[in-house]
Amino acid sequence: MNRLKVFFWLCAGANREILSNCPSESSKYVGIGATIFFTGIFAALAGGYALFTVFDSYWLAAGFGILWGLMIFNLDRFIVSSMRKNGQPQQEWLQVLPRLVLALVISIVIAKPLELKIFEKEVNSEITSMMQEDLALKELTVKERFSATRARLSAEVQSLKDEILAKTASRNELRQIAREEADGTGGTQQRNAGPIYQIKKADADRVDAELQALIATNTPQIAEKEQAITELNTREQAELSATEAGQLTGLASRIEALDRLTTKSSAINVANWFVMLLFLVVETAPIFVKLISQRGPYDYVLKTEEYGFEAFHYEDLAKVNATIKNRSSKLTREEAEYVNSRLQLGLDRS
Repeated sequence: MNRLKVFFWLCAGANREILSNCPSESSKYVGIGATIFFTGIFAALAGGYALFTVFDSYWLAAGFGILWGLMIFNLDRFIVSSMRKNGQPQQEWLQVLPRLVLALVISIVIAKPLELKIFEKEVNSEITSMMQEDLALKELTVKERFSATRARLSAEVQSLKDEILAKTASRNELRQIAREEADGTGGTQQRNAGPIYQIKKADADRVDAELQALIATNTPQIAEKEQAITELNTREQAELSATEAGQLTGLASRIEALDRLTTKSSAINVANWFVMLLFLVVETAPIFVKLISQRGPYDYVLKTEEYGFEAFHYEDLAKVNATIKNRSSKLTREEAEYVNSRLQLGLDRS
């Protein structure tokens, strides 16, 4: 138990010798140290899971998770151990404000991968929907790329066929007129009206010849364009078959899926915020505990120790300044004696 207490003291960045002489402060720094330690554990788990979603490797995830956890642990330890209680709340709040902002950023970074793990089933389901949407978008892009050409070819084929149908209808109409002229049911209403029938039959034969020429001209074009449509459909089907949904398994995709879930579901949004707030509280707890607690024996003894070193520092500076002044005055006297000796020597020579 004593070793565990000392370990948490170290996690809190406290001076063991001073705490040993301040028993009333022991529990406070054990709590602060334990919070910092478990924050580091959470950070290691979060960092390991985040890297596992990127590289899909247990070894890399474990190595990075341990490194990340140690870094967050050391940073939290530095933030808490660098805070000083001086009995001036306003100054203490100003002093802790940058550290508090840093702690908030760290807590958000730690919380996000763990949120993804907590909502893993929902995130996986949303990623499936995202993959289906991605596949549908890719298929739509492929179809749009072929649809314009297919529509143009189909329109040209239909136009060629319409020409044949129009010419066929015209020929059939002329044949019907000639037939009615021959049997007396139309035209002059006389049976066997030879000359007139021949004229009408000649018109029908002329249009039939034009129809045959048109068929001979349009049929190869229709076949060519229908073949082009068939090849176009084959290429489109091949590309659609080759189209696959994107493998949205990366960290960014999972974060996007979680964001979509929080937008769709108010319950998941509230739960997500509660998880975030939980880690905010855990990360900032050591700072607030240190901040709202009263100055204790540990703070007074630590202040005395630091003041002693500061006093020694100023004493050393005073000694150095005195030495420099003595050296300066001694050089001044030596220079004066040198000048006087040179003047006396000049007078003697004159």
